[in-house]
Amino acid sequence: MKVALVHDYIREYGGAERVLKTLTELFPNAPIYTAFKVQGSTADKEFKGKKIVESFLAPILRIDNFYSPLRFLIPVIWRRFDLSNYDLVITSSSWYVTRGFKVSSKTKVICYCHTPSRWLYGYETSVKFTKYWPVKIYAAIVGHFIRMYDWETAQPTSLKLRGSGKSGYQGGVDYFIANSQNVAARIEKFYRRDSSVIYPPVEVEKIIETTKNLKKEDLPAQAGYFLIVSRLVGAKGLEEAAKLAKKLSFKLKIVGETHGFADVKRELERLSGGNIELLGGIDDISLYHTYARAKGFIALARDEDFGMSVVEAQAAGTPVIAFNGGGFRESVVDGETGILIDDTNEETMEEAIRKLENTKWDKEKLRENARRFSKEGFKNEIRRFVEKHARTT
Repeated sequence: MKVALVHDYIREYGGAERVLKTLTELFPNAPIYTAFKVQGSTADKEFKGKKIVESFLAPILRIDNFYSPLRFLIPVIWRRFDLSNYDLVITSSSWYVTRGFKVSSKTKVICYCHTPSRWLYGYETSVKFTKYWPVKIYAAIVGHFIRMYDWETAQPTSLKLRGSGKSGYQGGVDYFIANSQNVAARIEKFYRRDSSVIYPPVEVEKIIETTKNLKKEDLPAQAGYFLIVSRLVGAKGLEEAAKLAKKLSFKLKIVGETHGFADVKRELERLSGGNIELLGGIDDISLYHTYARAKGFIALARDEDFGMSVVEAQAAGTPVIAFNGGGFRESVVDGETGILIDDTNEETMEEAIRKLENTKWDKEKLRENARRFSKEGFKNEIRRFVEKHARTT
């Protein structure tokens, strides 16, 4: 079976890229088709040795942050890819609407959807690019046409064309996989399609093994901090957490890279008040240790798609304070592996922090809950899904 993988673009190494990397382990000979690749980026380093096929517009898209204002070219980018020779195409789809390439009548298309594009459907986005009215008008016009493309390419490939034996036509999606129940509901809402939920792969066993001998009480000088792991973008509650760290006088460490046109880093530095430490991107082992030594993990995004870092924290034996919404409801057991909060105001956060500090958390319960989202489980479910759907005619 000839398999191809398709991904938005190769730039930052975040949750979506971790999913892609696991897919390359399942399908080691599959090339990766992408809009563009940034040479030397964190994501590029992770996919060294893999065959990566960039779009013909890659030289322009990779310049600074041009891929964002040039989003009106999304249909052109994907329609120019001809994947007719593949039996199976698995697309990793998020905000760049990674669908609509040419396929043949024999090609099965499975879309692993991280979320329908947030900027198209009124969700808070990582970059507040519509804060200026000219950009707002531009986004409204472009958004209208991209929504049409998004809908079209999310529908099943035409049965008539599929039965005709033609090759090289624009296909849709045969099967959707959602990364959470939260995203499955969005797929049904915006595309009127059913989907199967397969949670993204978290290196649970590796984290447990790496951190099993680390005890917070043995590291009092380093244990007195809370942690956030996230790209430095909007829609993640980072600025809110920064203000709270200053007001409530707790130490906060943030691990993550900057992204696109986001000016969050500058804002966090302004709001820090000396209580925030920005660690940037760090290697996995250092990250796991940072998880384990934190006394709590904070996740304040209002409508997170899923949130792999919340699971990683639990695997490292660290309880979570998370907003009671989005994917966090699926990964945090309130009162057992963390605290779900209905608001992020000062009073609520102060109470949650006090409760977290006064609770004796059971590390085994934290780790057992994290095992529900293991990398091994993801691989097994993807294998079963492909066996069931992609090998049928």
